[in-house]
Amino acid sequence: MSTRPAVASRPGFLDNFFKITDRGSTVPREIRGGLVTFFTMAYIVVLNPLILGNATDVTDQVIGGGTDPSAAIAKVAVATALVAGVVTILMGVVANYPLALATGLGLNAFLAYSVASQMTWADAMGLVVIEGIIILALVLTGFRRAVFEAVPRQLKVAISVGIGLFIAFIGVVDAGFVRRPAAPTGPPVELGVGGSLRGWPVLIFVIGLVLIVALYARKVKGAILIGIVVATVLAIVVEAIAKVGGRTAENPGGWGLSVPALPDNWFSTPDLDLLGEFNLFGSFEKIGVTAAILLIFTLMLADFFDTMGTMTAIGAEANLLDKDGNPPNAQRILIVDSVAAAAGGAASVSSNTSYIESASGVGEGARTGLASVVTGICFLLSMVAAPLVTLIPYEAATPALILVGFLMMTQVKGIDFDDLEVGIPAFLTIVLMPFTYSISAGIGAGFVSYALLKVVRGKARQLHPLMWVVSALFVIYFAIGPLRDWLT
Repeated sequence: MSTRPAVASRPGFLDNFFKITDRGSTVPREIRGGLVTFFTMAYIVVLNPLILGNATDVTDQVIGGGTDPSAAIAKVAVATALVAGVVTILMGVVANYPLALATGLGLNAFLAYSVASQMTWADAMGLVVIEGIIILALVLTGFRRAVFEAVPRQLKVAISVGIGLFIAFIGVVDAGFVRRPAAPTGPPVELGVGGSLRGWPVLIFVIGLVLIVALYARKVKGAILIGIVVATVLAIVVEAIAKVGGRTAENPGGWGLSVPALPDNWFSTPDLDLLGEFNLFGSFEKIGVTAAILLIFTLMLADFFDTMGTMTAIGAEANLLDKDGNPPNAQRILIVDSVAAAAGGAASVSSNTSYIESASGVGEGARTGLASVVTGICFLLSMVAAPLVTLIPYEAATPALILVGFLMMTQVKGIDFDDLEVGIPAFLTIVLMPFTYSISAGIGAGFVSYALLKVVRGKARQLHPLMWVVSALFVIYFAIGPLRDWLT
């Protein structure tokens, strides 16, 4: 029998490149995390075309008024998946961070319904490209990172907690567990329909949530992924038997976005006609220089701080932040995010930004950019397998957001609420994100109130100069409507 000592196995290429072992992860965990992130945000491939397609101006200008609607929507779906796949892979390879990107919800609706009505869609996408280039310049000059590092650590914690509540709220709303009531005089939201839970889809959501929580409590590997897959299979079976259909005013108990039925065609040929459909300076001719600049400012501030909050929250959940609350490779993360904003405009699918749903992959164990590469590859595959994406209904994917929201909420113990200078801004940051359905609005309220309290308590000199600048910008941001009316 040989007495030679065993030779320790050397880390492979993936481990060395992504520093998987150094961050306490494994390749299987990264793959699971990447898959979970894709499953929880794959809805954007379906939802973005619907948002753009429901805006008449966009339908006529971009996806071809008078053409086959299904073919037109497929163009947007393909371009949405392509850009999301490329920039998410870039995030993984360049920044080595478990953060996925895709068309930003909210911004796409703002562009489709508010901006495109004033100009052509190509002009609106030109604004997005300009905004992305400006943010990239701010990153390369170090300004964007300097602003991020100027934010007090406890406010960064509040941002993470607020985003946790926000994504949990997104989860229960998208699943139909909480809805806007039909009566205009009632509360802003209510439980289910008329105050009670109805329909098979909500039951699927509850089953998925219970399963994920139970598996996570039992420390089962892949708990979130298992929960999503099982809930999706149950949803397909329920739809095949009960013929539930989509959610409408006449069918409030239907599926939220996509009906989980097996498609007739499993694969489709991608159409890339939308790439390059933008007009860089057309908006200045249509609405004037002042109005165009104000629109660029609005887009820029939303992108600027949404990403700051998202990457902080992801880093906190993954335990990747340093003692000052900054993630590794922050400059690279911000560069990729800025490029993604411009890329979304250049592909005519609206600005791309970092997705907080990435936290679901982190909850599954993702700690490196390998998870982002996996998510990005899934997006690229969905270009030809878009029908398969529709198999995952909201009700099967959103339970993951509830568990991740809980995990992010646990960071609230790092905030000293006895210190009013931090406690009040932290509170406003946390509650206004879900209340306004906007990460930027919550961050802005926190920053402005933090600066105000420093002044009120005679400690203005303690405030970092960049916090003064950012607080002033947020005051302009909140007053952008009246300013636009006044200046134009």
